[in-house]
Amino acid sequence: MKIGFVVGESKPDVINIQSLKPLAIGEYVIVNSNEGEILCLVGKSIIISDAFNDIKNFQEAEESKDLADGNSRDKSFISNLDVLGFLHDLKKGKMILPSIPPFPGTEVKYALTKDLQTIFAQEEKKWVRIGCLLRNKEIEARINLAKLIPRHLAVLAMTGMGKSNLISLIIKKIADVNGTTIIFDYHDEYSGIELKNINSLEAKINPRHLEFEELAEVFEIPDTWAVQRSVLKKAFTLKVKQSKEFWITLKNNIDEIIKDPDEKENKHAAQRVQEKIDLAQVRFGDILDPDTENPISLIKEGYLNIINTGAFSEKQANISLAFYLREILDDRKKATISKKNNQKISKRFHFNSPVFIIVEEAHVFIPKDDKADAKYWMSKIAREGRKFSIGLGIVSQRPKNIDPNVLSQMGSFAIMRLIQPDDQNQIMNSVESVSRDLINQITSLNVGNAILTGQWVNLPAVVEIDEQKDKIVGSDSDPIQEWEMAHKMKNIGNENTQKIIRHDLVDE
Repeated sequence: MKIGFVVGESKPDVINIQSLKPLAIGEYVIVNSNEGEILCLVGKSIIISDAFNDIKNFQEAEESKDLADGNSRDKSFISNLDVLGFLHDLKKGKMILPSIPPFPGTEVKYALTKDLQTIFAQEEKKWVRIGCLLRNKEIEARINLAKLIPRHLAVLAMTGMGKSNLISLIIKKIADVNGTTIIFDYHDEYSGIELKNINSLEAKINPRHLEFEELAEVFEIPDTWAVQRSVLKKAFTLKVKQSKEFWITLKNNIDEIIKDPDEKENKHAAQRVQEKIDLAQVRFGDILDPDTENPISLIKEGYLNIINTGAFSEKQANISLAFYLREILDDRKKATISKKNNQKISKRFHFNSPVFIIVEEAHVFIPKDDKADAKYWMSKIAREGRKFSIGLGIVSQRPKNIDPNVLSQMGSFAIMRLIQPDDQNQIMNSVESVSRDLINQITSLNVGNAILTGQWVNLPAVVEIDEQKDKIVGSDSDPIQEWEMAHKMKNIGNENTQKIIRHDLVDE
């Protein structure tokens, strides 16, 4: 059915139309060009009324309403269409843009459900359901699970818009094919997820495996405190790393510096380092464990591995994440090279199959301007992970704070509601396949709605993500309910106390 015409200036990638009625953002339409049918996505929708132009007061608005209601030509429905490619080619998985934009007056019609079904609801095993098209609930929105590993993923949205729900769905889809997922859970959001193969771990830091700079960060000795860092570097010897009594040996080395007449100028700094170590042992004794086995060995293949880093400070979480990423990349490199060269493997590598790593609160670990230990390794995996079957998923509510070099390496995106212009601009500069018009509409997305784009979908799509039925993770707490429960428990406690007092008085 004809719904509009091409009008004004159009380009091979953007078409302007005038329609019979308003079109919704995310709808798919067909433009009948001379070269063939072009599939387009509505990226911007505008309604204009000539009668309501230049209204200055309520009375004028009221009079204009009567005028507009009596004039069928008063309202204009204008839409900007993002050109996706020729329909015939898209059905075969090829995106080919027209070389010449359609002429003004070219007819526009709605895309048929059967055509969209062919494009979006792939039947291959690697394509899994993640929801449905927002404007056509009959059509499943599916993602290509195989593209997550080589191309990486970014999930970007304000708090409460459904990031955790989407990540939980992806995790379950990977679990269905016995894949290995490692999630660094910074706020304990995934402890309640229900899966058959789940491995929950408390993140540990074995100081023996750290470099000197990393140990200084763990002890919260900033790089501007050069003397204290110098003391720690002298004390943190190979003997300390190999000693059965790690802490005692390290402290003994610092004591020697304190007592050494030649280190008189460094005595005070050495004492401060000693205090830092004592404080770290008290505050983080269960985290800093020189006797723990290599934490990587506790990760299980074919499982969802939830590594809880909630007890760490940001710096310590950064060091911990950097260590895990470094070890995982090293292991996958060795395993991949051995397999490629048909070498006989004398030992079983820990990861003999692809790994998908998810990092929550990614802006903390890959900040735009600051230097961070994890940032180096996340950047390296973003660049090189494809060669060694390591996928990286970053999750954040502040895209503007993420290093753009890492964000630009993400091949797939799920973009939910974001209202800050800086966040939108960061996305616009990092995502090639979505127009500025469509990005500008993310302020109007509702909870659970997302723009999916990139390698894991055939075409950009505005979708409604399926809701997890077993447990909604990452949801807001209900303070009213919690206050009521706390007040109720307080009253029960007071009543019990009064009963005990009365009972004691009767006994006396």
